[in-house]
Amino acid sequence: MPLGDLGVISLAYGVNHYEVDKPYDRLLGVFSREKADFRTLGEFAGRELYEAAYWVDRFSNPYLYTWSILGERADLSLLAPEERRVLEKLVVDFGVNRHPFEGRPWHNHYTALYLIGDPGISCILTITIQTAYALYKYAEGELRDYYKGLAGIEKPPLWGATWFTEVQGGSDLGANTTTAKLVNGKYELYGYKYFASGAGIADIALATARLPGSRPGAKGLSLFAVPRVNSRGELNYHVRRLKWKSGTVPVPTGEVEFTGAEAYLLGEPDKGIYYTLEDLMVSRLANSIGALGIARKAYIEAYGYSSIRRAFGKRLVEHPLALRDLVDMEAEIEAMTALTLYTISLFDSAWGSRPPYDAKYHYARLMTHIVKNMTAETSARITQTAMELLGGIGFLHEFAVERWHREALITPIWEGTSNIQALDMLEAMYKKRAHEELVKSTEEIASASPEPALAEKALQRIRDEINRAASNPGQAEYFAKDILRGIGAASAVILLLEGARHTGDESFVTAAKYYYETRLEGKHARPLERREALELASLRGALDEIDWEAKAREALHLTR
Repeated sequence: MPLGDLGVISLAYGVNHYEVDKPYDRLLGVFSREKADFRTLGEFAGRELYEAAYWVDRFSNPYLYTWSILGERADLSLLAPEERRVLEKLVVDFGVNRHPFEGRPWHNHYTALYLIGDPGISCILTITIQTAYALYKYAEGELRDYYKGLAGIEKPPLWGATWFTEVQGGSDLGANTTTAKLVNGKYELYGYKYFASGAGIADIALATARLPGSRPGAKGLSLFAVPRVNSRGELNYHVRRLKWKSGTVPVPTGEVEFTGAEAYLLGEPDKGIYYTLEDLMVSRLANSIGALGIARKAYIEAYGYSSIRRAFGKRLVEHPLALRDLVDMEAEIEAMTALTLYTISLFDSAWGSRPPYDAKYHYARLMTHIVKNMTAETSARITQTAMELLGGIGFLHEFAVERWHREALITPIWEGTSNIQALDMLEAMYKKRAHEELVKSTEEIASASPEPALAEKALQRIRDEINRAASNPGQAEYFAKDILRGIGAASAVILLLEGARHTGDESFVTAAKYYYETRLEGKHARPLERREALELASLRGALDEIDWEAKAREALHLTR
Protein backbone atom coordinates (compact mmCIF):
# COMPACT_ATOMS: atom_id res chain seq x y z
CA MET A 1 0.00 0.00 0.00
CA PRO A 2 1.27 3.54 -0.73
CA LEU A 3 2.28 5.63 2.24
CA GLY A 4 0.32 8.64 1.01
CA ASP A 5 1.17 12.02 -0.45
CA LEU A 6 -0.22 15.47 0.32
CA GLY A 7 -0.37 16.01 -3.45
CA VAL A 8 -3.60 14.00 -3.37
CA ILE A 9 -5.37 17.04 -1.92
CA SER A 10 -3.03 19.94 -2.76
CA LEU A 11 -1.71 21.00 -6.14
CA ALA A 12 0.73 23.50 -4.64
CA TYR A 13 2.41 20.71 -2.69
CA GLY A 14 5.62 19.49 -4.31
CA VAL A 15 6.09 22.70 -6.32
CA ASN A 16 9.21 24.80 -5.76
CA HIS A 17 7.52 27.95 -4.51
CA TYR A 18 10.42 30.17 -5.49
CA GLU A 19 11.19 28.83 -8.96
CA VAL A 20 7.61 29.19 -10.21
CA ASP A 21 7.22 32.71 -8.82
CA LYS A 22 9.00 34.62 -11.56
CA PRO A 23 7.25 37.94 -10.76
CA TYR A 24 8.51 37.84 -7.17
CA ASP A 25 12.02 36.85 -8.23
CA ARG A 26 12.23 39.72 -10.70
CA LEU A 27 10.81 42.34 -8.35
CA LEU A 28 13.16 41.18 -5.61
CA GLY A 29 16.04 41.93 -7.96
CA VAL A 30 14.72 45.46 -8.41
CA PHE A 31 14.09 46.41 -4.79
CA SER A 32 16.70 44.49 -2.78
CA ARG A 33 20.26 45.78 -2.59
CA GLU A 34 21.52 42.20 -2.83
CA LYS A 35 19.76 39.18 -4.28
CA ALA A 36 20.26 35.79 -2.66
CA ASP A 37 19.38 32.37 -4.11
CA PHE A 38 16.20 31.00 -2.54
CA ARG A 39 15.70 27.92 -4.71
CA THR A 40 16.62 25.45 -1.97
CA LEU A 41 14.31 27.17 0.50
CA GLY A 42 11.59 27.25 -2.17
CA GLU A 43 11.84 23.48 -2.54
CA PHE A 44 11.70 22.99 1.23
CA ALA A 45 8.75 25.37 1.56
CA GLY A 46 6.82 23.58 -1.15
CA ARG A 47 7.25 20.09 0.24
CA GLU A 48 8.51 19.32 3.78
CA LEU A 49 7.34 22.57 5.35
CA TYR A 50 4.05 22.57 3.46
CA GLU A 51 3.25 19.09 4.72
CA ALA A 52 4.35 19.75 8.31
CA ALA A 53 2.26 22.93 8.58
CA TYR A 54 -0.77 21.18 7.08
CA TRP A 55 -0.47 18.35 9.59
CA VAL A 56 -0.16 20.70 12.58
CA ASP A 57 -3.18 22.73 11.47
CA ARG A 58 -5.37 19.66 11.07
CA PHE A 59 -4.20 17.30 13.76
CA SER A 60 -1.64 18.67 16.22
CA ASN A 61 -2.40 21.79 18.23
CA PRO A 62 0.30 22.83 20.72
CA TYR A 63 -0.38 21.43 24.18
CA LEU A 64 0.36 23.24 27.44
CA TYR A 65 2.04 21.21 30.18
CA THR A 66 1.28 23.11 33.38
CA TRP A 67 2.98 20.77 35.87
CA SER A 68 6.18 18.76 35.75
CA ILE A 69 6.74 15.24 37.07
CA LEU A 70 8.47 16.89 40.04
CA GLY A 71 5.22 18.55 41.04
CA GLU A 72 6.48 21.99 40.01
CA ARG A 73 5.02 24.46 37.55
CA ALA A 74 6.39 23.80 34.07
CA ASP A 75 4.21 26.00 31.80
CA LEU A 76 5.74 24.52 28.65
CA SER A 77 4.02 24.30 25.28
CA LEU A 78 4.63 21.00 23.52
CA LEU A 79 4.94 21.32 19.75
CA ALA A 80 4.61 18.48 17.25
CA PRO A 81 7.99 16.89 16.47
CA GLU A 82 7.68 17.82 12.78
CA GLU A 83 7.03 21.44 13.69
CA ARG A 84 10.08 21.59 15.95
CA ARG A 85 12.18 20.01 13.21
CA VAL A 86 11.18 22.48 10.48
CA LEU A 87 11.56 25.47 12.80
CA GLU A 88 15.09 24.46 13.76
CA LYS A 89 15.94 23.76 10.13
CA LEU A 90 14.67 27.19 9.09
CA VAL A 91 16.71 28.96 11.77
CA VAL A 92 19.87 26.86 11.78
CA ASP A 93 20.20 25.52 8.23
CA PHE A 94 18.50 28.29 6.25
CA GLY A 95 19.43 31.10 8.65
CA VAL A 96 16.16 32.97 8.06
CA ASN A 97 16.61 35.23 11.13
CA ARG A 98 20.33 35.81 10.71
CA HIS A 99 20.50 38.05 7.64
CA PRO A 100 20.06 41.64 8.94
CA PHE A 101 22.50 41.08 11.82
CA GLU A 102 25.20 39.99 9.38
CA GLY A 103 24.85 42.93 7.01
CA ARG A 104 22.51 41.23 4.57
CA PRO A 105 19.30 42.99 3.45
CA TRP A 106 16.07 42.58 5.37
CA HIS A 107 14.61 41.30 2.09
CA ASN A 108 16.36 37.98 2.73
CA HIS A 109 14.50 37.46 6.00
CA TYR A 110 11.18 38.60 4.61
CA THR A 111 11.51 36.52 1.44
CA ALA A 112 11.87 33.47 3.67
CA LEU A 113 8.58 34.39 5.39
CA TYR A 114 6.96 34.83 1.97
CA LEU A 115 8.02 31.36 0.88
CA ILE A 116 7.02 29.81 4.20
CA GLY A 117 3.55 31.30 3.82
CA ASP A 118 2.12 29.60 6.88
CA PRO A 119 1.51 32.42 9.39
CA GLY A 120 1.80 30.21 12.49
CA ILE A 121 5.30 29.08 11.60
CA SER A 122 6.21 32.59 10.45
CA CYS A 123 4.88 34.12 13.67
CA ILE A 124 7.32 32.10 15.77
CA LEU A 125 10.17 33.32 13.56
CA THR A 126 8.88 36.90 13.61
CA ILE A 127 8.48 37.28 17.37
CA THR A 128 11.93 35.76 17.72
CA ILE A 129 13.60 38.21 15.33
CA GLN A 130 11.67 41.07 16.95
CA THR A 131 13.21 40.11 20.28
CA ALA A 132 16.65 39.85 18.68
CA TYR A 133 16.13 43.26 17.07
CA ALA A 134 15.32 44.99 20.37
CA LEU A 135 18.24 43.38 22.21
CA TYR A 136 20.68 44.05 19.37
CA LYS A 137 19.71 47.71 19.22
CA TYR A 138 18.84 48.72 22.78
CA ALA A 139 20.27 46.18 25.27
CA GLU A 140 23.69 46.46 26.87
CA GLY A 141 26.31 44.08 28.22
CA GLU A 142 25.64 40.35 28.44
CA LEU A 143 21.93 40.85 27.80
CA ARG A 144 22.66 42.15 24.31
CA ASP A 145 24.51 38.96 23.42
CA TYR A 146 21.27 37.00 23.59
CA TYR A 147 20.39 38.36 20.16
CA LYS A 148 22.92 35.92 18.68
CA GLY A 149 20.97 32.87 19.84
CA LEU A 150 17.68 34.45 18.78
CA ALA A 151 19.10 35.22 15.34
CA GLY A 152 20.45 31.69 14.95
CA ILE A 153 24.04 32.94 14.87
CA GLU A 154 24.85 30.89 17.96
CA LYS A 155 23.54 27.40 18.68
CA PRO A 156 21.32 26.07 20.02
CA PRO A 157 18.81 28.64 18.77
CA LEU A 158 16.74 30.60 21.25
CA TRP A 159 13.11 31.61 20.82
CA GLY A 160 11.66 35.02 21.55
CA ALA A 161 8.24 36.58 22.03
CA THR A 162 6.56 40.00 22.14
CA TRP A 163 3.93 40.44 24.85
CA PHE A 164 2.35 43.86 24.54
CA THR A 165 -1.41 43.21 24.36
CA GLU A 166 -3.62 43.36 27.46
CA VAL A 167 -7.29 42.46 27.69
CA GLN A 168 -8.51 45.97 28.51
CA GLY A 169 -6.45 47.67 25.80
CA GLY A 170 -5.92 45.56 22.71
CA SER A 171 -4.33 47.84 20.13
CA ASP A 172 -4.60 50.74 22.59
CA LEU A 173 -1.23 50.24 24.24
CA GLY A 174 -1.77 53.37 26.28
CA ALA A 175 -4.38 51.46 28.31
CA ASN A 176 -1.82 48.89 29.48
CA THR A 177 -1.67 48.47 33.26
CA THR A 178 1.26 46.05 33.82
CA THR A 179 3.63 47.69 36.31
CA ALA A 180 7.36 47.47 37.01
CA LYS A 181 9.23 48.32 40.17
CA LEU A 182 12.88 48.24 41.18
CA VAL A 183 13.56 45.82 44.06
CA ASN A 184 17.12 45.26 45.33
CA GLY A 185 18.57 46.44 42.06
CA LYS A 186 16.32 44.26 39.89
CA TYR A 187 13.11 45.12 38.05
CA GLU A 188 10.00 43.10 38.81
CA LEU A 189 6.87 43.00 36.64
CA TYR A 190 3.27 42.63 37.82
CA GLY A 191 0.42 42.25 35.35
CA TYR A 192 -1.33 40.15 32.75
CA LYS A 193 -0.73 39.83 28.99
CA TYR A 194 -3.78 38.57 27.14
CA PHE A 195 -2.55 37.70 23.63
CA ALA A 196 0.90 36.25 24.22
CA SER A 197 2.15 34.43 21.13
CA GLY A 198 5.05 32.12 21.89
CA ALA A 199 3.71 31.38 25.37
CA GLY A 200 5.40 28.29 26.71
CA ILE A 201 8.21 28.18 24.11
CA ALA A 202 9.94 31.57 24.54
CA ASP A 203 13.37 31.63 26.16
CA ILE A 204 13.15 35.41 26.50
CA ALA A 205 10.29 37.81 25.76
CA LEU A 206 9.69 41.53 25.36
CA ALA A 207 7.02 43.11 27.54
CA THR A 208 5.72 46.62 28.14
CA ALA A 209 5.18 47.91 31.68
CA ARG A 210 4.84 51.15 33.68
CA LEU A 211 7.39 52.39 36.16
CA PRO A 212 6.22 54.35 39.25
CA GLY A 213 5.53 57.98 38.43
CA SER A 214 5.47 57.42 34.68
CA ARG A 215 3.27 59.51 32.40
CA PRO A 216 -0.27 58.33 31.67
CA GLY A 217 -1.02 56.76 28.30
CA ALA A 218 1.34 55.17 25.81
CA LYS A 219 4.24 57.54 26.56
CA GLY A 220 4.44 56.19 30.09
CA LEU A 221 5.42 52.70 28.94
CA SER A 222 8.88 51.21 29.27
CA LEU A 223 10.14 48.13 27.42
CA PHE A 224 11.61 45.14 29.25
CA ALA A 225 13.24 41.83 28.41
CA VAL A 226 11.79 38.98 30.48
CA PRO A 227 13.63 35.62 30.56
CA ARG A 228 11.75 32.38 31.09
CA VAL A 229 13.89 31.53 34.13
CA ASN A 230 14.88 34.04 36.80
CA SER A 231 18.30 34.45 38.46
CA ARG A 232 17.37 31.84 41.09
CA GLY A 233 16.71 29.22 38.41
CA GLU A 234 12.93 29.37 38.92
CA LEU A 235 10.10 29.78 36.45
CA ASN A 236 9.80 33.55 36.00
CA TYR A 237 6.08 33.80 35.08
CA HIS A 238 3.03 31.63 34.56
CA VAL A 239 1.11 30.72 31.40
CA ARG A 240 -2.57 30.61 32.33
CA ARG A 241 -3.83 28.85 29.20
CA LEU A 242 -3.47 28.50 25.43
CA LYS A 243 -6.16 29.88 23.15
CA TRP A 244 -8.13 27.99 20.51
CA LYS A 245 -7.90 29.87 17.22
CA SER A 246 -9.37 29.74 13.73
CA GLY A 247 -5.88 29.58 12.24
CA THR A 248 -2.19 30.14 13.05
CA VAL A 249 -2.30 26.85 14.94
CA PRO A 250 1.48 26.21 14.98
CA VAL A 251 2.19 29.19 17.23
CA PRO A 252 1.00 28.71 20.83
CA THR A 253 -0.89 31.84 21.84
CA GLY A 254 -1.73 32.11 25.50
CA GLU A 255 -2.21 34.34 28.51
CA VAL A 256 0.83 35.19 30.62
CA GLU A 257 0.78 36.37 34.22
CA PHE A 258 3.62 38.28 35.87
CA THR A 259 3.78 38.15 39.66
CA GLY A 260 7.18 39.63 40.36
CA ALA A 261 8.85 38.43 37.17
CA GLU A 262 12.49 39.50 36.91
CA ALA A 263 12.97 41.83 33.96
CA TYR A 264 15.66 43.94 32.33
CA LEU A 265 15.00 47.49 31.18
CA LEU A 266 15.82 48.19 27.54
CA GLY A 267 17.10 51.63 26.58
CA GLU A 268 15.70 54.71 28.25
CA PRO A 269 12.65 54.25 30.49
CA ASP A 270 10.63 57.06 28.91
CA LYS A 271 11.11 55.81 25.34
CA GLY A 272 9.49 52.38 25.67
CA ILE A 273 6.57 53.20 23.39
CA TYR A 274 8.96 54.26 20.63
CA TYR A 275 10.97 51.05 20.93
CA THR A 276 7.73 49.06 20.95
CA LEU A 277 6.32 50.73 17.85
CA GLU A 278 9.67 50.33 16.14
CA ASP A 279 9.60 46.63 16.97
CA LEU A 280 6.05 46.44 15.64
CA MET A 281 7.30 47.77 12.31
CA VAL A 282 9.36 44.58 11.99
CA SER A 283 6.26 42.45 12.51
CA ARG A 284 3.98 44.62 10.37
CA LEU A 285 6.29 44.07 7.44
CA ALA A 286 6.27 40.37 8.29
CA ASN A 287 2.47 40.52 8.29
CA SER A 288 2.54 42.19 4.88
CA ILE A 289 4.88 39.75 3.16
CA GLY A 290 3.25 36.82 4.95
CA ALA A 291 -0.19 37.87 3.71
CA LEU A 292 1.17 37.79 0.17
CA GLY A 293 2.74 34.39 0.79
CA ILE A 294 -0.68 33.07 1.81
CA ALA A 295 -2.26 34.62 -1.29
CA ARG A 296 0.40 33.14 -3.55
CA LYS A 297 -0.08 29.61 -2.24
CA ALA A 298 -3.86 29.90 -2.71
CA TYR A 299 -3.25 31.25 -6.22
CA ILE A 300 -1.04 28.30 -7.18
CA GLU A 301 -3.78 25.94 -5.99
CA ALA A 302 -6.41 27.84 -7.99
CA TYR A 303 -4.37 28.04 -11.19
CA GLY A 304 -3.47 24.36 -11.05
CA TYR A 305 -7.09 23.40 -10.50
CA SER A 306 -8.30 25.70 -13.29
CA SER A 307 -5.86 23.95 -15.61
CA ILE A 308 -7.38 20.49 -15.08
CA ARG A 309 -11.00 21.02 -14.05
CA ARG A 310 -13.40 20.79 -16.98
CA ALA A 311 -16.81 22.48 -17.03
CA PHE A 312 -19.17 22.88 -19.97
CA GLY A 313 -16.73 21.13 -22.26
CA LYS A 314 -13.64 23.24 -21.52
CA ARG A 315 -11.00 23.61 -18.86
CA LEU A 316 -11.76 26.46 -16.47
CA VAL A 317 -8.75 28.43 -17.67
CA GLU A 318 -10.23 28.36 -21.18
CA HIS A 319 -13.36 30.18 -20.00
CA PRO A 320 -12.88 33.96 -20.33
CA LEU A 321 -14.54 34.74 -17.01
CA ALA A 322 -12.42 32.26 -15.05
CA LEU A 323 -9.31 33.62 -16.75
CA ARG A 324 -10.47 37.11 -15.81
CA ASP A 325 -10.59 35.99 -12.16
CA LEU A 326 -7.01 34.76 -12.40
CA VAL A 327 -5.85 37.99 -14.04
CA ASP A 328 -7.59 40.06 -11.33
CA MET A 329 -5.86 38.02 -8.65
CA GLU A 330 -2.43 38.08 -10.24
CA ALA A 331 -2.39 41.79 -11.05
CA GLU A 332 -3.23 42.56 -7.43
CA ILE A 333 -0.62 40.16 -6.03
CA GLU A 334 2.08 41.69 -8.25
CA ALA A 335 1.06 45.24 -7.35
CA MET A 336 1.21 44.46 -3.64
CA THR A 337 4.49 42.58 -4.05
CA ALA A 338 6.11 45.65 -5.60
CA LEU A 339 4.72 47.87 -2.83
CA THR A 340 5.88 45.51 -0.08
CA LEU A 341 9.39 44.92 -1.39
CA TYR A 342 9.84 48.67 -1.87
CA THR A 343 8.68 49.34 1.69
CA ILE A 344 11.10 46.72 3.01
CA SER A 345 13.87 48.56 1.17
CA LEU A 346 12.88 51.75 3.00
CA PHE A 347 13.08 49.95 6.33
CA ASP A 348 16.36 48.32 5.34
CA SER A 349 17.92 51.75 4.91
CA ALA A 350 16.33 53.29 8.02
CA TRP A 351 16.42 50.69 10.79
CA GLY A 352 19.56 52.15 12.35
CA SER A 353 17.68 55.34 13.24
CA ARG A 354 16.82 55.96 16.92
CA PRO A 355 14.26 58.18 18.66
CA PRO A 356 13.36 60.87 17.73
CA TYR A 357 14.20 59.28 14.34
CA ASP A 358 15.02 60.82 10.97
CA ALA A 359 12.93 61.52 7.87
CA LYS A 360 13.87 58.19 6.24
CA TYR A 361 12.53 56.28 9.24
CA HIS A 362 9.24 58.22 9.29
CA TYR A 363 8.76 57.55 5.57
CA ALA A 364 9.39 53.83 6.10
CA ARG A 365 6.89 53.87 8.95
CA LEU A 366 4.26 55.65 6.84
CA MET A 367 4.56 53.10 4.05
CA THR A 368 4.51 50.21 6.52
CA HIS A 369 1.09 51.27 7.79
CA ILE A 370 -0.15 51.46 4.19
CA VAL A 371 1.29 48.16 3.00
CA LYS A 372 0.13 46.28 6.10
CA ASN A 373 -3.47 47.26 5.35
CA MET A 374 -3.32 46.74 1.62
CA THR A 375 -1.74 43.29 1.68
CA ALA A 376 -4.10 42.04 4.37
CA GLU A 377 -7.11 42.99 2.26
CA THR A 378 -5.45 41.42 -0.77
CA SER A 379 -4.86 38.14 1.05
CA ALA A 380 -8.47 37.84 2.18
CA ARG A 381 -9.77 38.70 -1.30
CA ILE A 382 -7.41 36.39 -3.20
CA THR A 383 -8.00 33.39 -0.98
CA GLN A 384 -11.77 33.88 -1.21
CA THR A 385 -11.64 33.98 -5.01
CA ALA A 386 -9.39 30.91 -5.03
CA MET A 387 -12.01 29.07 -2.97
CA GLU A 388 -14.67 30.05 -5.51
CA LEU A 389 -12.60 28.76 -8.43
CA LEU A 390 -12.34 25.39 -6.70
CA GLY A 391 -16.09 25.36 -6.17
CA GLY A 392 -17.49 23.11 -3.45
CA ILE A 393 -14.20 21.42 -2.65
CA GLY A 394 -12.69 24.83 -1.99
CA PHE A 395 -14.90 25.02 1.10
CA LEU A 396 -13.98 21.59 2.41
CA HIS A 397 -11.68 21.46 5.41
CA GLU A 398 -9.56 18.68 3.93
CA PHE A 399 -8.35 20.68 0.93
CA ALA A 400 -5.64 23.33 1.09
CA VAL A 401 -7.44 26.49 -0.07
CA GLU A 402 -9.90 26.46 2.82
CA ARG A 403 -6.98 26.71 5.23
CA TRP A 404 -5.33 29.54 3.30
CA HIS A 405 -8.52 31.57 3.53
CA ARG A 406 -8.73 30.99 7.29
CA GLU A 407 -5.10 32.00 7.65
CA ALA A 408 -5.62 35.15 5.56
CA LEU A 409 -8.27 36.45 7.95
CA ILE A 410 -5.80 37.07 10.77
CA THR A 411 -3.66 39.43 8.69
CA PRO A 412 -5.98 42.50 9.00
CA ILE A 413 -6.01 41.98 12.79
CA TRP A 414 -2.47 41.05 13.81
CA GLU A 415 -0.07 43.83 14.79
CA GLY A 416 -2.80 46.48 14.88
CA THR A 417 -6.12 46.35 13.05
CA SER A 418 -6.84 48.11 9.76
CA ASN A 419 -8.34 51.07 11.61
CA ILE A 420 -5.22 51.43 13.73
CA GLN A 421 -2.97 51.40 10.66
CA ALA A 422 -5.05 54.05 8.91
CA LEU A 423 -5.03 56.32 11.96
CA ASP A 424 -1.30 55.86 12.47
CA MET A 425 -0.78 56.73 8.81
CA LEU A 426 -2.51 60.07 9.40
CA GLU A 427 -0.39 60.66 12.50
CA ALA A 428 2.78 60.07 10.46
CA MET A 429 1.54 62.61 7.93
CA TYR A 430 0.33 65.30 10.33
CA LYS A 431 3.05 65.11 12.98
CA LYS A 432 6.06 63.76 11.10
CA ARG A 433 5.37 65.17 7.60
CA ALA A 434 6.27 61.77 6.21
CA HIS A 435 4.13 62.34 3.12
CA GLU A 436 6.62 64.93 1.89
CA GLU A 437 9.25 62.23 1.43
CA LEU A 438 6.59 60.04 -0.20
CA VAL A 439 5.84 62.63 -2.87
CA LYS A 440 9.51 63.41 -3.41
CA SER A 441 10.48 59.73 -3.80
CA THR A 442 7.57 58.75 -6.04
CA GLU A 443 8.15 61.79 -8.24
CA GLU A 444 11.74 60.66 -8.72
CA ILE A 445 10.72 57.10 -9.59
CA ALA A 446 7.91 58.22 -11.89
CA SER A 447 10.22 60.56 -13.80
CA ALA A 448 12.02 57.56 -15.31
CA SER A 449 8.91 55.45 -15.93
CA PRO A 450 8.51 53.56 -19.21
CA GLU A 451 4.84 54.67 -19.14
CA PRO A 452 5.12 58.37 -18.18
CA ALA A 453 1.44 59.20 -18.72
CA LEU A 454 0.26 56.39 -16.46
CA ALA A 455 2.92 57.16 -13.87
CA GLU A 456 1.89 60.82 -13.81
CA LYS A 457 -1.79 59.89 -13.32
CA ALA A 458 -0.84 57.63 -10.41
CA LEU A 459 1.37 60.33 -8.96
CA GLN A 460 -1.44 62.85 -9.16
CA ARG A 461 -3.69 60.41 -7.28
CA ILE A 462 -1.13 60.33 -4.47
CA ARG A 463 -1.09 64.14 -4.35
CA ASP A 464 -4.90 64.25 -4.37
CA GLU A 465 -5.18 61.81 -1.47
CA ILE A 466 -2.62 63.76 0.57
CA ASN A 467 -4.51 67.00 -0.13
CA ARG A 468 -7.73 65.25 0.86
CA ALA A 469 -6.23 64.39 4.22
CA ALA A 470 -4.72 67.86 4.72
CA SER A 471 -7.67 69.97 3.58
CA ASN A 472 -10.12 68.69 6.15
CA PRO A 473 -8.44 66.96 9.12
CA GLY A 474 -11.81 66.76 10.86
CA GLN A 475 -13.11 64.40 8.17
CA ALA A 476 -9.83 62.68 7.37
CA GLU A 477 -10.27 60.11 10.12
CA TYR A 478 -13.62 59.05 8.66
CA PHE A 479 -12.04 58.54 5.23
CA ALA A 480 -8.66 57.35 6.49
CA LYS A 481 -8.85 53.85 5.01
CA ASP A 482 -9.99 55.23 1.66
CA ILE A 483 -7.06 57.66 1.66
CA LEU A 484 -4.71 54.83 2.59
CA ARG A 485 -5.98 52.61 -0.24
CA GLY A 486 -5.68 55.42 -2.77
CA ILE A 487 -2.08 56.21 -1.82
CA GLY A 488 -1.17 52.52 -1.65
CA ALA A 489 -2.69 51.53 -4.98
CA ALA A 490 -1.24 54.54 -6.82
CA SER A 491 2.20 53.89 -5.33
CA ALA A 492 1.96 50.24 -6.38
CA VAL A 493 1.28 51.27 -9.99
CA ILE A 494 4.39 53.46 -10.08
CA LEU A 495 6.47 50.66 -8.51
CA LEU A 496 5.19 48.04 -10.96
CA LEU A 497 6.28 50.31 -13.79
CA GLU A 498 9.65 50.63 -12.06
CA GLY A 499 9.81 46.85 -12.09
CA ALA A 500 9.15 46.85 -15.83
CA ARG A 501 11.87 49.46 -16.39
CA HIS A 502 14.52 47.44 -14.60
CA THR A 503 13.59 43.97 -15.83
CA GLY A 504 12.16 44.58 -19.29
CA ASP A 505 9.18 42.44 -18.28
CA GLU A 506 6.21 43.89 -20.18
CA SER A 507 3.77 41.92 -18.05
CA PHE A 508 4.51 44.36 -15.22
CA VAL A 509 3.22 47.14 -17.51
CA THR A 510 0.13 45.04 -18.25
CA ALA A 511 -0.44 44.47 -14.54
CA ALA A 512 0.09 48.17 -13.74
CA LYS A 513 -2.43 49.33 -16.35
CA TYR A 514 -4.96 46.70 -15.36
CA TYR A 515 -4.58 47.40 -11.66
CA TYR A 516 -4.84 51.17 -12.17
CA GLU A 517 -8.04 50.90 -14.17
CA THR A 518 -9.76 48.42 -11.86
CA ARG A 519 -8.61 49.80 -8.50
CA LEU A 520 -8.18 53.53 -9.06
CA GLU A 521 -10.43 54.54 -11.93
CA GLY A 522 -13.33 52.43 -10.77
CA LYS A 523 -14.01 51.01 -14.20
CA HIS A 524 -13.44 47.74 -15.96
CA ALA A 525 -10.05 47.34 -17.57
CA ARG A 526 -9.87 46.69 -21.29
CA PRO A 527 -10.12 42.97 -22.08
CA LEU A 528 -6.66 41.53 -22.41
CA GLU A 529 -5.74 39.40 -25.38
CA ARG A 530 -5.73 35.75 -24.36
CA ARG A 531 -1.96 35.52 -24.89
CA GLU A 532 -1.43 38.59 -22.74
CA ALA A 533 -3.78 37.32 -20.02
CA LEU A 534 -2.16 33.87 -19.89
CA GLU A 535 1.33 35.35 -19.73
CA LEU A 536 0.29 37.33 -16.65
CA ALA A 537 -1.81 34.62 -15.02
CA SER A 538 0.68 31.78 -15.53
CA LEU A 539 3.52 33.70 -13.82
CA ARG A 540 5.30 34.24 -17.14
CA GLY A 541 4.63 30.66 -18.24
CA ALA A 542 6.08 29.00 -15.13
CA LEU A 543 2.78 27.47 -14.05
CA ASP A 544 2.07 26.16 -17.56
CA GLU A 545 5.32 24.21 -17.49
CA ILE A 546 3.69 21.93 -14.92
CA ASP A 547 1.48 19.03 -16.08
CA TRP A 548 -1.04 19.46 -13.29
CA GLU A 549 -3.10 16.38 -14.07
CA ALA A 550 -0.03 14.14 -14.26
CA LYS A 551 1.15 15.63 -10.97
CA ALA A 552 -2.16 14.79 -9.28
CA ARG A 553 -2.19 11.27 -10.72
CA GLU A 554 1.35 10.65 -9.57
CA ALA A 555 0.30 11.56 -6.04
CA LEU A 556 -2.53 9.04 -6.33
CA HIS A 557 -0.01 6.41 -7.45
CA LEU A 558 -2.06 5.95 -10.62
CA THR A 559 0.76 6.58 -13.10
CA ARG A 560 1.94 3.65 -15.18
